[in-house]
Amino acid sequence: MSKLFRVSLFRIRNGAHLSSMDLGRHTGIIEWALRLFLGSTFIFASWHKIVSPDEFATILYGYAVFPHQFINVLAIVMPFVELVCGISLITGLLKRSGLLLINAMLVSFIFLISFNLIRGHEFDCGCFSLGDTKGTWSSAWLLLRDFAMLGAGVYLFRLFNKKDRV
Repeated sequence: MSKLFRVSLFRIRNGAHLSSMDLGRHTGIIEWALRLFLGSTFIFASWHKIVSPDEFATILYGYAVFPHQFINVLAIVMPFVELVCGISLITGLLKRSGLLLINAMLVSFIFLISFNLIRGHEFDCGCFSLGDTKGTWSSAWLLLRDFAMLGAGVYLFRLFNKKDRV
């Protein structure tokens, strides 16, 4: 029995799949690309909110779901959470924690957009710019985009969990 055959047989018996051996390098590239995409998206989205929290507070008020007492606090804290999570995901420092918060934010964004679409409330999302994302079509597009980013985030989180078990 050749050495290569014995090593392959050992890997298969111990749960290693041939596809995971072949795609290990590609998975690393996909992971890095998704981390860069999600991280830079949240960094970019946080910038205008950090620069003008008063306009972001007005947008949060427009959602008509937040208690008035918390709108200013949310308008100040939320952009910095987005920024720190984006940086953490790109740099790899506490990347699982940053990704967990990013996924939680995406779920909340999906909920808020869906809730306002269902009740027919026109609003500005405040995602990347202040004041130019109103209308049903725009909201539906935002919802689709957030679901795609959540899918990427869930994929990354599962990937991080697999790496921790190995």
